[in-house]
Amino acid sequence: MAQLSTIDLIVLVLYIVFIIWWALKHGKAKDSDSYFLAGRDLTWPVVGLSLFAASVSSSTLMGHSGEGFISGIAVFNYNWISVLVMVFFALFFLPFYIRSGIFTMPEFLEKRFDGKSRTYFSFITIIGNVFLDASATLYTGALIIKMIFPEAEVMWIIIGMAAVAGSYTIIGGLSSAINADVIQASVLIVGSTILAFFAMNEIGGWETFIDRFNEGFWLKLTRPMDDPTVPWLGMWVGIPILGFYFWANNQVMVQRVLSARSVDHGRKGVLLVGFLYLFTIFIFIMPGLIARGINLFGVENLPDSIISGSTLKTDYGVNTDEVYPRLIVELLPIGLIGIILSAMISALTSTLSATLSSVSTLFTMDFYSKWNKNASSKEKVRVGKITAVVALIVSVVWAPFIEEFDSLIAYYQEIVSYLAPPVVATFFLGLFWKRSNAVGAFSGLMSGLVMAAAIMFTKYVLEIEIGLHFLLLAPIVMLLSLIVNVLVSLMTAPPELEKVEKNTWTIQIWKDETKELEGTVWYKNFRFQALLLVLACFGMYYIFF
Repeated sequence: MAQLSTIDLIVLVLYIVFIIWWALKHGKAKDSDSYFLAGRDLTWPVVGLSLFAASVSSSTLMGHSGEGFISGIAVFNYNWISVLVMVFFALFFLPFYIRSGIFTMPEFLEKRFDGKSRTYFSFITIIGNVFLDASATLYTGALIIKMIFPEAEVMWIIIGMAAVAGSYTIIGGLSSAINADVIQASVLIVGSTILAFFAMNEIGGWETFIDRFNEGFWLKLTRPMDDPTVPWLGMWVGIPILGFYFWANNQVMVQRVLSARSVDHGRKGVLLVGFLYLFTIFIFIMPGLIARGINLFGVENLPDSIISGSTLKTDYGVNTDEVYPRLIVELLPIGLIGIILSAMISALTSTLSATLSSVSTLFTMDFYSKWNKNASSKEKVRVGKITAVVALIVSVVWAPFIEEFDSLIAYYQEIVSYLAPPVVATFFLGLFWKRSNAVGAFSGLMSGLVMAAAIMFTKYVLEIEIGLHFLLLAPIVMLLSLIVNVLVSLMTAPPELEKVEKNTWTIQIWKDETKELEGTVWYKNFRFQALLLVLACFGMYYIFF
């Protein structure tokens, strides 16, 4: 790959320096509300842009474009289905989260059930944040940067990235991270859009692109049951579970929603990121497919069919992880390369800073605050900073070991697919079924954990192939957890009335919100915005059915 010009390198360095300065300038650490939730005063555009930046990691850019090269637009199913999940979350769950005044998602489980469910969920979330999210972000980011700077050592790249994200997140808290996110989301959207235009121009324009890939499966979202990316049944029963866990149960994402000024601002922030996600097919995925159309790797006689990433790498010398960075350095002129690389750095540091903030908040509020009930607000901030430093160090140390796994998907996506369903089941029953109690919730979580452990032991230790796509295994794990929760709840005492009344949804809530919306201009009505977003989702699905 081509080397960076001096101009591009200067652009990249100036961008990093600016982001650190900007984030630190807007940091807030005077008390726990300021440090962990940015003072709970963010407006909806800030919430939406921050959510987008935090959700799009370096592995997202690398993975989406790589999957586009391998199998076309099938990976977009994760995005448009997740948008429907965002709408559901914004309408039903979000008001309870914000009005309850919680700091963490596990804290909501204690309000609805008991401390055991809170402790378990908080513990696995922290472990996941450190060993899955932060370490994976550092590792994949290092791979991307090493493609641009091949002489650099991976470990030093990892340390450098950790230093950049940690420099402002640890000092300034969530406010620093979110203010950086607003800039980085803008750079990410603009930069990726520019690259998409250059890629489309390289293949000859939209019509040429459609003609090249219109035949076969490349531009189809609905895939057969044996499709390795997204079997059609998995799209409907598996992705919603993963999407709900990511957008409605994941502390990294929901923490930004909790920082909203009001329920309305939180809702509109979530809907904004939903609209932005619909464009990812054009700016992240299609460029990867175009890379195949323009023979980016110069491979002769590459079969016009789905070939796994490992086969492409071993038999044809095509590393799909290199698709996005190769498009940057080979299609863009000097100057623009630095801007687009800044977008990639934005994706990396935003996700890492979001994860650090999540771990800091979870440990401080769910463990330290329970151990030291008299801790002052400033003491909690100090503990939060120390926790973020420790989490960052552990992530840096663990990141290089991810190379030992067969692929990032095997390491991340499947594991989450088995651990997420019991949590999703618990939250759903907790909000929509008044009879679900603390014993049932914890039993459901544990049964799901046991089944998830059994699946992973069978696949990765015994090396026995189960024969079902992980998107089809996820609903099975969730169903088991639901059944156990229901049966145990019915066989034990009903939950306390206070826990139920304050933390379960009723039709009266819908009626009260309808009354509050009377007189609201239609385009400011969140229900109209939600309906428009749902129609846009199904419109996209219809176009690429």
